Amino acid sequence: MNLRNLLLLSSVVLLSTGCGLRRVPLDVLDKLPYEAKIELLEAENDLALAVDRLDEARAEVARARDQIRRGRDRYSAARDEVSAAADENSREVAELAVVEADKRVEWLRAKQRLNVREEDLAEQNLVCAQARYEVSRLTAARKAKLEGSETLDPEKFEAQLKGCEEDYAALKEKAKEVGAEAETMRADWDTARAALARKTFDARASPFVE
Repeated sequence: MNLRNLLLLSSVVLLSTGCGLRRVPLDVLDKLPYEAKIELLEAENDLALAVDRLDEARAEVARARDQIRRGRDRYSAARDEVSAAADENSREVAELAVVEADKRVEWLRAKQRLNVREEDLAEQNLVCAQARYEVSRLTAARKAKLEGSETLDPEKFEAQLKGCEEDYAALKEKAKEVGAEAETMRADWDTARAALARKTFDARASPFVE
């Protein structure tokens, strides 16, 4: 993805999140020398990584949504097995399968709540990467003494980045809480899966989320 596309995509994300970042005007950067542009590569790479991270976070939310749907189908099928059980042993297996399927769905939903938090983090990370990029561009412009750069206050750009990073840290703390809940739900599912495994000699206890 080239820089033009990166900036376009990041701008769309910033608009969608209601964030209006302070930017270095393009007309100030028009005469930026080649060596100064080279110095911006690290910030540009960070921006590209932030875009990729957001893409992956959104894809994970979509994947988990599909997993939850399949998990509900599995739960429904397990309940049907209870009604159709022909003997006590079959009924006991079916009932354990119901519990396992139910705990699986609970965990998947908790995991999805974490996925949504991770998506929020990825969005904020992209905002911060853009703010960091603007600091780098202003630094390069002022170093090259480009006309118009002297009117831009570096402290305001730095404050913008600091505020963004503080918001990111706050979101990360909230994600930790949701992550702890997901771990608890995972442990509950593991317990139910182990009980089903013991009863069926491991025949019905796949660790893979379907």
